[in-house]
Amino acid sequence: MTAPTTATPVAPATGTTAAGAAADPSGTSLAPTPGRLWRRSRGLLVAAALLVTAGLLYGGLRNDAQYPPLDPRSTAPDGTHAVTRLLERQGIAVDTAPGPGKTLDDGRPTTVLLLPGTLTRRHLQELRDTVLAGGGRVVLVSPGPTELSVLAPTTRLADPDGDAPPAVSSASTEPDCDLPEARRAGSAELGGLLYAPAEPAQGCYFRDGRPALVRSSEGNGDTVVLGSGRFLTNDRLDDDGNAALALGLLGAHRRLVWYLPDYDQATADSGAGSQGLLALLPAGWRWGLLQAAVAALLAALWRARRLGPVVPENLPVTVRASETTEGRARLYRRAKARDRAADALRRATRSRLSGSLGLPARPEAGPAALTAAVAGRLPQDHASGARTPAEVHALLYGAAPADDTALLRLADDLDTLERQVRQP
Repeated sequence: MTAPTTATPVAPATGTTAAGAAADPSGTSLAPTPGRLWRRSRGLLVAAALLVTAGLLYGGLRNDAQYPPLDPRSTAPDGTHAVTRLLERQGIAVDTAPGPGKTLDDGRPTTVLLLPGTLTRRHLQELRDTVLAGGGRVVLVSPGPTELSVLAPTTRLADPDGDAPPAVSSASTEPDCDLPEARRAGSAELGGLLYAPAEPAQGCYFRDGRPALVRSSEGNGDTVVLGSGRFLTNDRLDDDGNAALALGLLGAHRRLVWYLPDYDQATADSGAGSQGLLALLPAGWRWGLLQAAVAALLAALWRARRLGPVVPENLPVTVRASETTEGRARLYRRAKARDRAADALRRATRSRLSGSLGLPARPEAGPAALTAAVAGRLPQDHASGARTPAEVHALLYGAAPADDTALLRLADDLDTLERQVRQP
């Protein structure tokens, strides 16, 4: 197969062919229409709608909020939602708080429950100066040395090197003490960390000779130390005397403030640190942003890759000039580009006339020279279709046609003009 050239003719062999194709109602166009846009994008729109619908359904039907153990909002087996409901039925106002605040500044005796690692040393000192000084109670669950040194200085952790281990599993244990709340409850599931209280602190629920519950008077109030909060959970609350012990310890006053276990532990003990925006986002959001950034970087590298120099290639098939001209004329008609079609017809006619009259085709001869040369070759009698130089100039360089009929007339006139110039 002989490889054709890539040159594309811009004008028809005769003006009638291009104009007729431009006026052909059966032509096609690449101009976007609402129907074509819909057909192109409907697949993506349907996929996006399905993705959004699936996300909404997943988010709406998924109700598995994860809470830490001993969280009063959790209804899971290790949560403590049941004991808060029992306290509310007893007339106890239960509040949840992420840290010390104005909720403790009303002067009323208040019970405060703290989970391990919930507050910093400065916050613990604020609790001592407000709750204990005001006659309230602080309940510590599995406290460490920091909490004990501030809120229960007469109690320390059992010596790990002594006869008793520092922590034991929770099991049903008799109170073996005179604490009113423990005597009313009877046996309960206590265990966890064990402590070594000093006088006048009172120990209860002994395991391996060490108490798992210690009560000590601090200021005008008291502090209760629990080795484990397992007896408070939804799963174990109805066993032994767990519920009675929980209501007795936490319901000592008409108000209970429960500090949440997911309180931010990243703050320094001085409480003076500041957090950035990323530190306030959940871990899942941070990983998602990181993945999105990596994906954007890879997409940028992919789009910015070098494709190499442009390599000219021959057309794989032979396309007749008449087909190209007809297709372009149909595009002109669909876009109503009569000015472009007329300019293409006039430009092609001027090029052919310049060659016939011996004028330079490139660069194109001036309008005056071409008009004079063409007018000199036309017949002088009106019966043979004589045209004045002004008419020739208007025909070769005039304004764009106003409608398709004028475009067809221009094509016929250009065809006639070229035929008259070429005839002997």
